[in-house]
Amino acid sequence: MAARPDQGSAFSSAMDGSWCGRWLTHALVALAMGPVMGMAAARAQTPVAKPAPQPAVVTEETVTVVEVVELPAELMAAITREQEATLEAFNSGDATALGALFMEKGELIDENGTLTSGRKAITELFQAFFQRFPKANLQMEVTGLRQVGEGLAVEEGIRLITVDEGQTAAQLRYVAVRDKVGDAWPIASYREFADDPLPTPQEMLLPVSWLVGEWIDESPEGRTEVSYRWSEDGNFLVGEYTLAIGGQAISKSAQRIGYDPVEGVLRSWTFDSDGGFSEGEWTPVETGWIVKSEATLPDATTGSATVEITPVDADHFVIRSSDRIVGGVEEPDFELKIARRPPAPQGGAAPETKPAAPAVPAEPPRAK
Repeated sequence: MAARPDQGSAFSSAMDGSWCGRWLTHALVALAMGPVMGMAAARAQTPVAKPAPQPAVVTEETVTVVEVVELPAELMAAITREQEATLEAFNSGDATALGALFMEKGELIDENGTLTSGRKAITELFQAFFQRFPKANLQMEVTGLRQVGEGLAVEEGIRLITVDEGQTAAQLRYVAVRDKVGDAWPIASYREFADDPLPTPQEMLLPVSWLVGEWIDESPEGRTEVSYRWSEDGNFLVGEYTLAIGGQAISKSAQRIGYDPVEGVLRSWTFDSDGGFSEGEWTPVETGWIVKSEATLPDATTGSATVEITPVDADHFVIRSSDRIVGGVEEPDFELKIARRPPAPQGGAAPETKPAAPAVPAEPPRAK
């Protein structure tokens, strides 16, 4: 472990060998999320282009049914007829025919929880829809069907509506409860649910994608250089950094930042050249972010720290570390300011002293 040049300085007392590199990298990456106080909001503002969903189309010849267990052939045939009637009525813009597929006191609940009760009100709802979207087209896929007693059936599926020239309006899941009336199975209750696809790792990393590029902290106590790029598959951010004290590199590390779909958070995994490793997790707060970091050193010593990340402007941020425990010993708190590396001088001209302009986030590669 490298000797510290200044035992009294905040930087050197905080940064000791392998523990230094691990802690600083987690702090640097965490700050990238500071300007974005919610991953969901950032995702809505910067969507990633994705192909439109392609559910199976229910044709007049067949209805694709999944999870069907020993259903009577009569019921299967009846549900197929009901589905075909639904498609024909919707795709011809016939609101009256659609309303007739519901029971007199049937109900329709959309994905927002809005309830429409009674066949007359449901018919009027479809009439208003077709007036606004006369070219709307419906596709449906039945994903589940079960019979409850002699006269009740529960149907589950996915429906996709396009409104004009292939523009996707919405894909939703639905549950329809059907009541047997003679040979028909009209809908007693129909409810829709959002069927948004799960976010991709790439989408969830967009809030930190502006970190791609070069960063530096240079002070009398030491110099830290950090570089980030997208992984080839676009599912991770890959970081490399070097810490030098007195002109001598004392720590080199590599890091991957990814999305944890189980906990719904971003995590980083850092691996040091001396064999140590660590993991970090972030939580948003009003002023920025709090990062919890835990590390294991090569000699089996463990450490932990709480880091507060506060953005200053587009090119600077402040890191404040507290609750630092290394090997069971409490370490002093400290504060650092990190800056984006300015552009290299051209033609031998001296570099400008003003901060560099904010770097444009690099586009991630397409996920394979």
